[in-house]
Amino acid sequence: MPDGFETGAGAGTETAVPGDEELSFEHVPETDQSFENAIAKARDGVRLTVADAVELLTTGTDVEGIDPRRKERVLEAADRRRAEVVGEEVTFVANLNNNVTTACNVGCLFCNFKDAAHTFERGYDGETHGFTKTPAESREIVRDAVERGIYEVTSVSGLHPAFALDEDHREALEAHPNPKAINYTSPEAYETSPGTYVDQIRAMDVDGVHVHSMTPEEAAHARRGTDRSYEEVYRRLKAAGLDTVPGTAAEILVDEVRDVICPGKIDTGEWLEAMEAAANVGLGLTATIMYGHVENEAHRALHLKRVRDLQERVDGAITEFVPLSFVHQRTPLYEHGVVSGGASRDEDELMIAVSRLFLDNVDHVQSSWVKYGDEGGLKMLTCGADDFMGTILSEEITKRAGGEYGEFRSFADYVDLVASIGRTPVERSTDYERRRVIDPDDPPFGPRLGPKADGTPLVEPEERPTPADD
Repeated sequence: MPDGFETGAGAGTETAVPGDEELSFEHVPETDQSFENAIAKARDGVRLTVADAVELLTTGTDVEGIDPRRKERVLEAADRRRAEVVGEEVTFVANLNNNVTTACNVGCLFCNFKDAAHTFERGYDGETHGFTKTPAESREIVRDAVERGIYEVTSVSGLHPAFALDEDHREALEAHPNPKAINYTSPEAYETSPGTYVDQIRAMDVDGVHVHSMTPEEAAHARRGTDRSYEEVYRRLKAAGLDTVPGTAAEILVDEVRDVICPGKIDTGEWLEAMEAAANVGLGLTATIMYGHVENEAHRALHLKRVRDLQERVDGAITEFVPLSFVHQRTPLYEHGVVSGGASRDEDELMIAVSRLFLDNVDHVQSSWVKYGDEGGLKMLTCGADDFMGTILSEEITKRAGGEYGEFRSFADYVDLVASIGRTPVERSTDYERRRVIDPDDPPFGPRLGPKADGTPLVEPEERPTPADD
């Protein structure tokens, strides 16, 4: 590897896995750089290398654990960079999560959102706690949310075996000589059919709402069994109403980690190929990292490098980077003893900070209140983050994995939280092109950027979820 970054087969981080085996990685957090050189480059705005990122994420590979004084220096440099790049605004969006189905056969070990697809089949003698929505149901959900004032719908779903891109794709899947080999089952086998991806995107494209959907993994599912390119898939989805692509399913963009936590998913190269294809047909992008499981700081640094390089190739199509701290409770990785927990708060803060410092071509870094909670989320806004997610009228994925925090955030909550740290609350559009500064002294607080938003609060106080409801 360049820039003084070292690898070594059989060395480095080891994690216990079922059967008392040991997991060894080629990429390990060892460099010939120094922390002092790395932090000096970060402060001076010099483009960082992978080795620099490793030094900052570890607060120096010359010391064990995280050094608190060095950590604060990294956080201060990142917060200063944030102020230089985006100023004192903290942005958020009025959005809805409409995940179509939990049916999935991929078997990722970090996920507890999925339900085995066969449990949704007609005649299954058992119980499933999951769901599948028809396109008509999705349309009703989104229409109601748009009437309330939201203007973005985010949809990330399980890889239901009955899903096809469109009817032409379904014909090809039905004609395949071995449909099970390509994870296809006819929709007639299920109690509820999800329809096609085109059906669902069209259904959610209501009254000018922004549709943020179809991860690279879902795009791979939408081309399986054919020789269609990712560009063909995304061009078809764009015509149906898709606006931007969430860069989830990235997890860690290093294949030796993916081989452990999600061996059934597309590899790093294919994820990057799909993202480039989406940008090539004119779709906007976001990017994520899901950290705090079996990976080490070297993997996190390599992931950042691959996102930064991708941003160069797609000419700035990535609007934001979203670090997602692994929620371990009730996931197979935890239940099988592969991991004993998730990332520490120190690691969370450093991940946000180094993302800001390393990704010098991505303007916005998001703090996830779903992952960090209110207190932790606000802290991340002082470590380099400038965006605070969205209202999320429904959030199933983190909750099903054991997440402790809520599933809705009102505009009033946002104004209070952001003002409490002396920053400026700003409503924004998905692409950050439209912004509205909110005056904390001028309630009531509700969205105004949506097609039917008039400043009315999204949810009345009596409608809000309570801890008992959660």
